[in-house]
Amino acid sequence: MTPTQHAFAIFISLISLVVIIELVRRRKLKEEYSFFWILTAVGMLVLSSWYGLVEWITRLSGAVTATTTLFIFGLFFLLLISVHFSTVISRLTSQVRRLAQEMAILSAERDEAVARADRAAAGPEAGSRERGAQ
Repeated sequence: MTPTQHAFAIFISLISLVVIIELVRRRKLKEEYSFFWILTAVGMLVLSSWYGLVEWITRLSGAVTATTTLFIFGLFFLLLISVHFSTVISRLTSQVRRLAQEMAILSAERDEAVARADRAAAGPEAGSRERGAQ
């Protein structure tokens, strides 16, 4: 890796870490997701600072080049993110279904209470007229 590439990789890693921390600070990124992103940015910083580690992992995994190793890390990261967000979406889908059911029940109870109140306000003569019409 040339010194320019090395400096650029470190710069991008630091910018990523600063952006993630700023998003958390401004409450644009929830704390529950920030840990994973901060861990990723720190991992990028470590790998870009210590290129010998990337070469060691490349030899250990049997990959031909360091680029292949980084590509595999990227794919693994995307897989983890996809699984994580799939579980979040599944949980949110269940919550939306449960809330919609509760809302329907509450709406039906409200409509029933309004109908009872209307019948009570109409008085006993409305009830006798209804019985006479049958």
